[in-house]
Amino acid sequence: MDKTAGNDKLTIEIVYALPERQEVISLQLDSGSTVQQAVEQSGLLARYPEIDLTLTNKLGIFAKLVKPDTLLRDRDRVEIYRPLIADPKEVRKQRAAEGKAMKKGVGNTRLVDGSMA
Repeated sequence: MDKTAGNDKLTIEIVYALPERQEVISLQLDSGSTVQQAVEQSGLLARYPEIDLTLTNKLGIFAKLVKPDTLLRDRDRVEIYRPLIADPKEVRKQRAAEGKAMKKGVGNTRLVDGSMA
């Protein structure tokens, strides 16, 4: 930690992953800064107007969801998550249903003269 005139500084990374690339911004913030303040100071909100921290996007620190008012610690990696395109549970259900439909026909083959018909 860098101490300047009794004021601790934090080194933070802000990450926003897009389908084609990942934006990583390094910041120096005062001790006591929040996740929301870090995101605002990163400039990512101005660069990517689709980011909406109140409704659409969630925030995390090292893959753990956090609230915007969470206090930061030195070397935290703040992540801005995009909304999911598909619900993972629903996708698994669909795959399972497709697998069951395919398996139903597998056991109905008969042997004719020792070969598969």
